[in-house]
Amino acid sequence: MIDGRPYFDVIVVGAGISGIGAAYHLQKLSPDRSFQVLEGRSSFGGTWDLFRYPGVRSDSDMHTLGYRFKPWKADKSIADGPAILDYLAETIEENGIASKIRYNQQVTKAEWSTANNRWTLTVLDKSSASMSQFECNYLFMCSGYYSYKQGYTPEFSGIENFSGQILHPQFWPQDLDYRGKRVVVIGSGATAITLVPAMAQDCEHITMLQRSPTYVVSRPSVDPFGKRMRKLFPEKLAYKITRHKNTTMQQIVYKRTRVKPLEIKELLLSGVRAELGPNYDVEKHFTPSYNPWDQRLCLVPDSDLFKAIRSQKAEVVTDTIKGFSKSGIELDSGQHLDADMIVIATGLNLVTPGEMEFVVDSQPVDFAKTWTYKGFAFSGIPNLASSWGYINASWTLRADLTCDYVCRLLNHMRRTNTKSCTPTLRASDKDMPQKSWIEGFSSGYMRRAMHKMPRQGDREPWINPQNYKRDKKMFRKSPVDDGVMLFAGVD
Repeated sequence: MIDGRPYFDVIVVGAGISGIGAAYHLQKLSPDRSFQVLEGRSSFGGTWDLFRYPGVRSDSDMHTLGYRFKPWKADKSIADGPAILDYLAETIEENGIASKIRYNQQVTKAEWSTANNRWTLTVLDKSSASMSQFECNYLFMCSGYYSYKQGYTPEFSGIENFSGQILHPQFWPQDLDYRGKRVVVIGSGATAITLVPAMAQDCEHITMLQRSPTYVVSRPSVDPFGKRMRKLFPEKLAYKITRHKNTTMQQIVYKRTRVKPLEIKELLLSGVRAELGPNYDVEKHFTPSYNPWDQRLCLVPDSDLFKAIRSQKAEVVTDTIKGFSKSGIELDSGQHLDADMIVIATGLNLVTPGEMEFVVDSQPVDFAKTWTYKGFAFSGIPNLASSWGYINASWTLRADLTCDYVCRLLNHMRRTNTKSCTPTLRASDKDMPQKSWIEGFSSGYMRRAMHKMPRQGDREPWINPQNYKRDKKMFRKSPVDDGVMLFAGVD
């Protein structure tokens, strides 16, 4: 305690997949540091606890979305939300993490004092509506990348005219009954592509209404390679082999899309044609205007979306919305989509760390004026890390690497008796060209938020490469004391 306020060496904000991983790594790699996880919601899981819509699942295989240290044991590597929550619960129990998590603790403000080498966190206890403060030396943000308060909803003309129910997947009513109803899902991303086949089983008819198509690829939900490895090798070795194979393939495919985009495009479209037959208009409904991986590919496990379309319980309409009517949606083409229920699956709102206020020595932080340090820290901001995964691979791959590096930093500070570490521009860095924090990715949710994000330079360590192979070298092998991360505050 400091002046009556709880003090920890490290505070982790968020008990989702990143925060639970951070707790494990801190216990394992920096066991001399006290830490606490503050979670704003009433339970762990983050994304996998928040989203409860029908069919909610991973869009990445669990051999790479799972932790490096904990094998995924189930046959289905494309897992649903409840299975992922069970996996996280096991991780917490097996590693004694439960006592380290405080729930309903919403961090609203973080203030750094160089004089004290401490962060002071202002925290709302949502169960009692009371405010309190925590203090720590190092702050590790594992709060995800999007707003938990609301999803992205475009402005739709006449939306108030619709007499049916309008939903956003981020706030799905658990008692919702859509049996026998006509449903329109607006969107073409992973959420829409998950919802449509899941709801098609029970509703009268479901339409996926998209302004423009997304690249989709069908894969079995059970990884035959992983299943075979588990028969041949012990569990941990089988998981390691499958994880290595899958991460390698992810990077090979992504690199191929950069150098041979038309080849990958034709490969993806030929798969859709094989699923839907020669008479289906693949050009209109499944051929995007951009190259593969300029936006994230969407996974169709076990061809479920295509099966729903073939059954005629589901359809894809590619058009733009003129406005809402009492009974559905009017399209610019003149078509009217009748609906009893409309689901607005139009994406997320990206936010800077924690969707909260940051202050350094009484000066408010504007992350857009900082430079990213290795994609996890920020120029001029001491003792702060933010876990942010990949847009072209599984989130946890990078979250694990970030945890490794944070523990390396903490251990270096312990050895050198220093209290702060601050990414600081060198004289030679101050005129480097400015690039977007994420390059070569055109998804709307990214474009809407890039102006809020830190800048990226043209040289290490001021980069956010979104490249697992390069990141492994940068996070695990590069020196901690690199002349850019400046250490101070000797005990």
